[in-house]
Amino acid sequence: MARLLIVHHTVSPATWELLEAVLDGARDDEIEGVEIVSRPALAASVSDALTADAVVLGTPANIGYMSGALKHWFDLVHYPALSSGRTVPYTLYAHGNDDTTGAVRAVEAITKGMGWVRHRPPVTVEGAPTAADRDACRELGAVTALAALGM
Repeated sequence: MARLLIVHHTVSPATWELLEAVLDGARDDEIEGVEIVSRPALAASVSDALTADAVVLGTPANIGYMSGALKHWFDLVHYPALSSGRTVPYTLYAHGNDDTTGAVRAVEAITKGMGWVRHRPPVTVEGAPTAADRDACRELGAVTALAALGM
């Protein structure tokens, strides 16, 4: 069975909305053969990273950067993931009150250094999530679950 890992730092109502939409998409009834593993960034492990067939990353944009929790997880898994030599498809959603640019840039730099490949452009949301934002996150969850299957 393929494994989709969702690593997130979800501290606000807005980031909860986005995470729930990603989970809804990943758990779509039409997608079979994918185990969905959702972990808060401070609870996700090296083993989670090394056994994932695809990864969704979720973060608030704090002070122009990804959350400290997601950065901590990257610090933990960077060298083991790099040493594994595995190319893992990943996607990203980020929420900010007024800007997500720095958070997206930081995540993309780290994942590139780990040899991961962006599967879809990030979903970035500024301010209160709209129905379109939730739909974009739902689609992100579904396409990343399919990426875990190699599709």
